[in-house]
Amino acid sequence: MKYLLSLLLISIVASCSKSNPQVFSEILKDSPFINGKPEYLSSPMVAAGDRVYMVGHQDGSFPDLGWHIKGEMGGIWNHPIKLMDGFDIVLDDGTSTFTLNKATSFTNYPYANMHTFNWKEKNIEIERWQFVPDGKEGMVVQLVIKKAPETKVKVKFTGKSDLRPTWLGERTNMIDGKDIGHWDDKTQAWFIKDSLNPWFTIFGSEMGIEKTSTSISNDNTSIHSIEKEIILSSNDVTTINYFIAGSYTSEALAKATYDELKTNWTTLLSEKKERYKKISSKSVLVTPDSTINETFKWLKYNCDWLVRTVPEIGSGIGAGLPDYPWWFGVDSEYALQGYMAIGQTEPVYNTIKLLDSVSNALNGNGRIIHEMSTNGAVFNPGNINETPQFASLIWKIYQWNGDKEFLQKYFPTIEKGLEWLLRENDANKNLFPDGFGMMEIHGMDSEMIDVAAYTQKAFDDASKIALELGFGKKARSYKLFADQLKGKINKEFWNEEFNSYADFIGTDEQALKLIDDAIVRADTLNKPWAVTELKKTREAIFKNPSQEPRPFVLHHNWVVNTPMEVGIAPVDKAIKGLNTAEQFVNPFGVFVTGIDRDDSAGSDDGSFKGSKIFSYTGAVMTLPTGVQIVAENNYGRPDNALNYLKRMTRTFSYAFPGGMYEVSPDYGMMTQAWNIYSYAVPIVEQFFGIQPDAANKRVVIKPQMPSEWDTAQLDNVHIGNNEVSVHFSNKDGKTTMLVSQTQTDWEIEIIFPKEKYASFEVQPGTIAEPNSIVNYHFVSKDKKARVTLKNL
Repeated sequence: MKYLLSLLLISIVASCSKSNPQVFSEILKDSPFINGKPEYLSSPMVAAGDRVYMVGHQDGSFPDLGWHIKGEMGGIWNHPIKLMDGFDIVLDDGTSTFTLNKATSFTNYPYANMHTFNWKEKNIEIERWQFVPDGKEGMVVQLVIKKAPETKVKVKFTGKSDLRPTWLGERTNMIDGKDIGHWDDKTQAWFIKDSLNPWFTIFGSEMGIEKTSTSISNDNTSIHSIEKEIILSSNDVTTINYFIAGSYTSEALAKATYDELKTNWTTLLSEKKERYKKISSKSVLVTPDSTINETFKWLKYNCDWLVRTVPEIGSGIGAGLPDYPWWFGVDSEYALQGYMAIGQTEPVYNTIKLLDSVSNALNGNGRIIHEMSTNGAVFNPGNINETPQFASLIWKIYQWNGDKEFLQKYFPTIEKGLEWLLRENDANKNLFPDGFGMMEIHGMDSEMIDVAAYTQKAFDDASKIALELGFGKKARSYKLFADQLKGKINKEFWNEEFNSYADFIGTDEQALKLIDDAIVRADTLNKPWAVTELKKTREAIFKNPSQEPRPFVLHHNWVVNTPMEVGIAPVDKAIKGLNTAEQFVNPFGVFVTGIDRDDSAGSDDGSFKGSKIFSYTGAVMTLPTGVQIVAENNYGRPDNALNYLKRMTRTFSYAFPGGMYEVSPDYGMMTQAWNIYSYAVPIVEQFFGIQPDAANKRVVIKPQMPSEWDTAQLDNVHIGNNEVSVHFSNKDGKTTMLVSQTQTDWEIEIIFPKEKYASFEVQPGTIAEPNSIVNYHFVSKDKKARVTLKNL
């Protein structure tokens, strides 16, 4: 692959206006927003865009952040290059100074954010706003100074350039050089160039900067300032706009971006606002729980924040910010299912195209990559679970879009991938692939339960794809394998003693090494119950040694619930397993590794306490919680599913307003792509029961509402060229479903669980099959829709 050596440019222009100011607040006055918590002002925030984004703290500062490039994951990024570490803005009235880095409040909008500062000694209030326009390599920062006495104030903007490559830059010969700047009087701007590369930053002013200065930097960065004196009035509001633009291809394009931002920023902000209205208008949720409604709405915004576009390589969703802004296989395979359920289809198709093309270019055998930096360097060619999960993703997307060409395009990758999965990764030929799955615990690379479960589902889904494409013989072969694997999983992975599926199948030697490591882990975390259990398991192995690999329950990892997530566990085992899983939760959700929970089943509240070196040890995460929600629903337990959904919802806006952290409630990534899988899939596909079949212009609606939701509605769910809305009511012993759609030639099939919804009445005018009048009440807005009602 041809890697990028890119030209970067940033232009900063300051303009001051005291008459008829164009302020962010006027454009955003009817927009949704969430205020942050004072205790989390010293934690991360993001101003997001698909080309450029800015990560700093909610207090307006830019501290060192992140671990992928230690301390460098914050600042302003235009991948595959970092532009700036950040900037400082200082006000000086001649007697004292005030730096805008200790905000008193932070407010987040879906497409902008605002910090508020109070210079109490001078009775001056300042707002700092910022947003990143769609598709632009730049951003806009605005100061609004108000409640100020009549006075003169110098405003000094200091930018710290840091023209450096992103993670793995050394693999693509992107070597960071010293940033060197000079002042250009004609353009009233600082020009800064990386001495080893054609990378530039520029910042300046069109207003006639009164003073410029340079500070010495001992690393490869540079620090330059621009200064302007303004007069504040007690009767007016003063605005100062900074336009930050960039390019990694040419100075001319960067200058064009700068000009566009300066001239059209109000239009660009308005356009982004209107686009977000469209995002919000799809899959609109209304339930009796206003917090769940709000979380669902904002997670749709979060999904857009994570789109990362580098045109020379591709576009796709990043996993999370600030440390995972690039592209992943497995994160996308979960997340994109949720993206489809909320109607954000373009990122779905772009991400799949990117993963498929890079995987084929690098591996060539159907293996799906795990992680790739935005410079094109692949860090991990793929864990074992990612290849089967790709097959299931493609089938799921086809159910939503009905596009046979889409299936045809990606089926060759699926064919090769399934062949590679078993040919290269099943040494003992027992049908269970060997190797790392979702659990990145050293030594857990034998036969993992999640790999087995996702492999079974992959072959089952591949059989449906093959049948759809007319490959009957291959479809039967895949289905036969899937059925055989289902039986083996339920027989060989199930552990009756623990009422759980095993973490893995392995040798006694493997298990004993893992037990020793786990005892150290549990002892370090002060989990005496886990130490006792692990020692008991070790003793049992010594008393009953085996020469053959066998199933072990050691860590109680969340992946033991994947057979219930994919729906292959028989009911008796599923209920036992789901009940066992209830032991490994805290108020925010499911532990990644069950032995990390405390002896009271995690009943303690409060923030996750991460280690000094970034680690997920002891973590509760949104993905395991989401998998548990899906699993509970699969076995007709929506009230249990809602309980887990509420736990996860407690993490919404806990630290970052409008966001949901990767590790619950406030550790790791401040926003994470797979959160939408954990939220949208159970709500759209299970509670409302929307099961799309776009290829046949058909939608099955099989609701299983939590008992707390006596009313619920979901509007404008995008399926193929159709949009479906479902309104549900279960009051006074009567269940009502009102379903509408935009297309009149689609069939809607309603299936109610017989034992749950007993009362039924058909309204006049409803089009239903003559024999369908059983125990339900159904109303159709669209008299032309073909409707079938079935009693499950």
